[in-house]
Amino acid sequence: MTKTISRDNKKAKQHYETSQGLHVNYDIIMQMIEPEAKVLDLGCGDGELLKLLKDKKNVKGRGVEINEDDIIKCIEKGLSVFQGDIDEGLKDYQDKSFDYVVLNRTLQCTHRPDYVIQEMLRAGKKAVISFPNFAYWRVRFHLFMKGRMPKSSILPFEWFNTPNIHLLTINDFKEFCQERQINILKEIYMNKARVKTDIFHNILPNFYAEEAIFIVSRDIK
Repeated sequence: MTKTISRDNKKAKQHYETSQGLHVNYDIIMQMIEPEAKVLDLGCGDGELLKLLKDKKNVKGRGVEINEDDIIKCIEKGLSVFQGDIDEGLKDYQDKSFDYVVLNRTLQCTHRPDYVIQEMLRAGKKAVISFPNFAYWRVRFHLFMKGRMPKSSILPFEWFNTPNIHLLTINDFKEFCQERQINILKEIYMNKARVKTDIFHNILPNFYAEEAIFIVSRDIK
């Protein structure tokens, strides 16, 4: 998470960070990244993903996190993590200094998501970005039938304490990339913590997918 969440929302935060789907994300991202790659993990939390990448892929990894408690947990894991607000950019890192810059379930929590993505693509050769799809059919149904902000396993917050301030859809992200000449190298769609490859998710992912993971790049097609 890029921002500290209030004490009243601690239970929801723990649910969000320890959900089964998040651990599935870790497995998928590990499969995407080559051994010994240089990786920067933004909003790295307690460093679990970064630790797995170092142990299983021998990556040269760094993390950026704003929460002091999480930074301490990262240091205890022996990780190289710096305190910082990713909304302020990655000015400490030179162009293309990483093979991958990862933003896992954090894009919708940023105040300046467009700037964050631009900085990811500047500092890294490729960016791995995952986010909940707000156009998922269950979200639409909940909003239509109940007239209230939807809640789900990956969006468990109340409207008044959610860290998700820029919710988006798969179509929104694809349009964003197209308008800015960002290449989508790979896209993976998930439902209930499972990767989906059936015809429905391939043809209408914006309707059927609960979550998406993209690999994008500026200069690699």
